[in-house]
Amino acid sequence: NGISPATDEQLSKLKPAFIKPHGTVTAANSSFLTDGASAALVMSEDKCKALGLSARARMKDYVFVSQDPKDQLLLGPAYAISKLLRKTGLKIEDVDVWELHEAFAGQVLANLAALNSDAWCKQWLGTDRVGELPVERLNTRGGSLSVGHPFAATGVRLTTWAADRLKQEDKQLAVVAACAAGGQGVAMLIERHPDY
Repeated sequence: NGISPATDEQLSKLKPAFIKPHGTVTAANSSFLTDGASAALVMSEDKCKALGLSARARMKDYVFVSQDPKDQLLLGPAYAISKLLRKTGLKIEDVDVWELHEAFAGQVLANLAALNSDAWCKQWLGTDRVGELPVERLNTRGGSLSVGHPFAATGVRLTTWAADRLKQEDKQLAVVAACAAGGQGVAMLIERHPDY
């Protein structure tokens, strides 16, 4: 179930998973693999109505990115979010709900820091600083660190949670972003469906 009560002393003794012996990623700050399955119906609005189904959200736009896994392995969300915002003409403050996959706690922090760094954005994106994601809008139900990471189901979980949050918070736009194996990343802009 992913819940493993431990004291600070016990957590401090966990061995790093990578870059041994000096790494900082341990079992305590990594998403745990869980069983899971997902299904999503993606179709035109006309088809949805013809089938008598109710839509939750509209996929407005999306991007896939890939970068050198040697130096940029888990920074896919920063690349993808920047590209998606440029493509759609939106700014961070235009987005009501943010859902980011949390492979590791440090990975989320690195992506947030990268987006808010003048130097990183200039060097790796060739743009000005993207900005600071508002943490009060980010993964407010928890994320993969707290609920687990069922491979191949996390993307649907992120998207449905974003759509549900749009309804519950009475908001319009959400961005879902994740890193993927081999230095890839994805970001998707969804809009709350008016009937949801």
